[in-house]
Amino acid sequence: MIMATQTVELALDARAELGEGPRWHSAERRLYWVDIARNQLHRFDPATGADVFRTFDVPVGCFAFRAGGGLVLAMKDGLALLDHWEDRPRPFGEQILADKGELRFNDGRTDPAGRFWVGSVNTAKSARDAALYRVDPDGSIAFVEGGMLTCNGAAFDTDGTAFRHADTPSHELRGYAVDPIAGTLSNRRILRRFPEGRGRPDGGSFDSKGAYWSALFDGGRVVRLDEAGDILMTVDLPVTRPTMIVFGGPDLRTAYVTSARTGLSAEQLADQPHAGGIFSFRVDVPGLPEVPFAG
Repeated sequence: MIMATQTVELALDARAELGEGPRWHSAERRLYWVDIARNQLHRFDPATGADVFRTFDVPVGCFAFRAGGGLVLAMKDGLALLDHWEDRPRPFGEQILADKGELRFNDGRTDPAGRFWVGSVNTAKSARDAALYRVDPDGSIAFVEGGMLTCNGAAFDTDGTAFRHADTPSHELRGYAVDPIAGTLSNRRILRRFPEGRGRPDGGSFDSKGAYWSALFDGGRVVRLDEAGDILMTVDLPVTRPTMIVFGGPDLRTAYVTSARTGLSAEQLADQPHAGGIFSFRVDVPGLPEVPFAG
């Protein structure tokens, strides 16, 4: 395992309560991200430092860019389409989490075919009823896997034949084989179980060489893992609660890591003045461009 020597910089002192879901928009050269706890969708321009945001009536767990422009938002009760930045979101597909007060959509990713895979979270941790779903371009939603508390870390490799995600409280990172035509998973296995007390896998992304990067919530670091789940590299961060890593910049070699302030004590916040910020560092291997949702 390599302890990285990259210089970690504070890209944006966002002070997000629950910064999550960063996605790099290559054409706009902007980083979109959400503050789930504040119902906000943000758009950050690293070149100027400008960060603008929208506030909605309910949380946005994650989102994907759309092939025709705009975004698909995974919100509290279901999906919505945002045609333009200033528009109101309009419901899309079945609102499958409506009237399920403890559940909301959480983390998701598009596959190379343009399908949106999105997971839910039981915010009260009262039951293992969170699940992973596949959203097809026509808005139909298929149940994929259940029995979780917090479905996180969804990512596909270059050709869409490998998939990763985690039930974060379990400390386990899961790996799957994917049929990229049918959009089905098989060969589920536990790639790595992270030790208790040293962080648990939150959001993650593949790079172009097939390695998977994971942000370890309460672990203060991000790690790069090979196909077998062995750690290739560790990058320490100045905050304990990183939430998601993604790659951006013109060459997709700038890593951006969101983080959270939620749940930290006054003493912890004093020690981590930039908790909730977005951090960046350079990597040798570029990431993958975000595939737009085909719907």
